[in-house]
Amino acid sequence: MPVMTKTPLGDEIVILSRAEYDALTFGRRDEDLADAARANSILVDIERGTETLLTSEQASQLLDAKTPLAFWRKHRGVTQEALSKSVGVAQGFISEIENGAKTGDVQTLAVIARALGISLDDLVIPKLVKFAKKGRRKTRKIRATSSTGASRARQNER
Repeated sequence: MPVMTKTPLGDEIVILSRAEYDALTFGRRDEDLADAARANSILVDIERGTETLLTSEQASQLLDAKTPLAFWRKHRGVTQEALSKSVGVAQGFISEIENGAKTGDVQTLAVIARALGISLDDLVIPKLVKFAKKGRRKTRKIRATSSTGASRARQNER
């Protein structure tokens, strides 16, 4: 059974039995090892040049862009016309996706992502999901983290 007490400076502390501590930390080592393996994998991708990193200024530009496609196309220095030709769609369709008027189907977005050297996840716009909780509504942005990690920013619950 935990014992609650205070330090000589008045900080509250809890004393646990070893069994209670072990129960609380069970699985943490596995999680830590998995996190370390993923981090090492990302570092290898960075060294290979297959991982795209953004400066804080670029990350702000991505977040401020009307759509992720608008940012990535400009970031890669590709015109709408050149992208449309390489993807096989009309330039106007690229413009409509960039302006948020159309979303594009998954197959088209996948081809666009490949043409820009990014993950399909990097083109997905975060959706607002509403959660009802005790009569109040909470809104939170959900962002899929890309497999390439090109845009690793996440929005926390608001």
